[in-house]
Amino acid sequence: MTDRGFAERLGAAFGERGHLCVGIDPHEYLLAEWGLPLSAVGAHEFGLRVVEACAGRVGIVKPQVAFYERFGSNGYRVLEDVLKEARNAGLVVIADVKRGDLGSTIEAYGQAWLTPGSPLEADAMTISAYQGFGALRSPLETAARYGKGLFVLAATSNPEAIAVQTAIIQRETQVGRTVAGGIAARVINWNRSHFTGPIGPIGVVLGATVDFSEVGIDLLALAQGPAAPILAPGFGYQGAQFGDVKRLFGPAAATTVVTASRSILASGPAALPGAIDRQVALVREAYA
Repeated sequence: MTDRGFAERLGAAFGERGHLCVGIDPHEYLLAEWGLPLSAVGAHEFGLRVVEACAGRVGIVKPQVAFYERFGSNGYRVLEDVLKEARNAGLVVIADVKRGDLGSTIEAYGQAWLTPGSPLEADAMTISAYQGFGALRSPLETAARYGKGLFVLAATSNPEAIAVQTAIIQRETQVGRTVAGGIAARVINWNRSHFTGPIGPIGVVLGATVDFSEVGIDLLALAQGPAAPILAPGFGYQGAQFGDVKRLFGPAAATTVVTASRSILASGPAALPGAIDRQVALVREAYA
């Protein structure tokens, strides 16, 4: 482990291991295919095997917390082990928790996932701003205090979100922007007013299958320093092609986290290292 902040560690991961991020998603069917029980024990073994295969191959992993949460207290206990082992392996860990609330509740979520020494400590967490970007002040301050990161949901890849994400803001200084574009703009402004350096620690979630012009996302603004990193689901199983990353994200591709889960994990435990190596090569070729 190092004392470098999230933005610096993310930039180093891009330079040393590339842009691929492997999801740790113990789906029910994957546990069965891996010969593991549908339980916290199975999810524990699954997560540790993925961490072991990722170490030295990629720089970033993204545990999907829901697949552990469903097993209750035992699920959280084994998730703590997976998070700890991943961070001890030098991996940048993005906890995919998608928490969103306000006041003391969102403050507590930030403390749970971003405080050093917390049993659930990660390097960054996904978070929702749909109760207002201003409601995120406490986790934003927590991230700044401890050198952590946030990825704010802006334009997700699920089609059900389009109606909300393309709605036009009618209040405050963002009149005329889409909701997604407004969230991205607030992230950009926060990074610029609070941080220096090539990459900011506060990023956005932008699905790779989204039409960014439709949802009002300004990729060039996201890329201008300090760049707001992009967590990009939708590659592989969901249909986006790794070779299209530069076309899809344009000027912001340099700070895009290219995530893939099922397209890698479905290879099974024995073939997992080779599957990761192949995806790493594909992503590196896309950036060449």
